[in-house]
This record gives sequence, C-alpha cells and structure tokens, in this order.
Amino acid sequence: MTALTAFEALARHLSFKLAASELGVTPAEISQQIKAIEDDLGVALFVTRGTGVMLTSPGNDIYSVLASSLSKASDVVRAIKRDVPGKSRCLK
Repeated sequence: MTALTAFEALARHLSFKLAASELGVTPAEISQQIKAIEDDLGVALFVTRGTGVMLTSPGNDIYSVLASSLSKASDVVRAIKRDVPGKSRCLK
C-alpha cells in the first residue's frame, strides 16, 4: 500500500518534493517506492523531464485506474457519512 500511495501522490503532483511533503517522507523514499513498483512490473512509470517528472503511458494507465478507484471509494465514504445515525446498513 505504501508504494501505491507514493505512486498516486507522485502522479498527481508530478513532483518528488511535493509528493514527499504530502506524505511526510523524503523524496528519496518516494523514489525507492516508485523503483520497487517499476522493478516489479518491468516498465518505467515516470520519465524525468527537466526538473520534474511525467507519467509514461503505462504509468498513466495505472494512475487512471487508481484515481478512479479512489474517487469511487471517496463517494462511498461520503454516502456512509450522510446516512442517518443509528440506521443499520445491511449487505446482501
């Protein structure tokens, strides 16, 4: 989960410094997490461009799915919070 969190923050900010600041870690730690994912997948997810980074096509594919999933999870959390207190929710 740590690696996916680092990936999502870096993909959103396109900055190691901003991603690290948001997560309370160092840019080197973000880099290590990204390297672990890239090594596992065998593809580059980011490329360095000047002082920043850009998503590669595979990186963009992963980010699109991850961002959509996080958005859906956020929608569910908001819906749960809107429910009337004390009302039971049953899963079928």
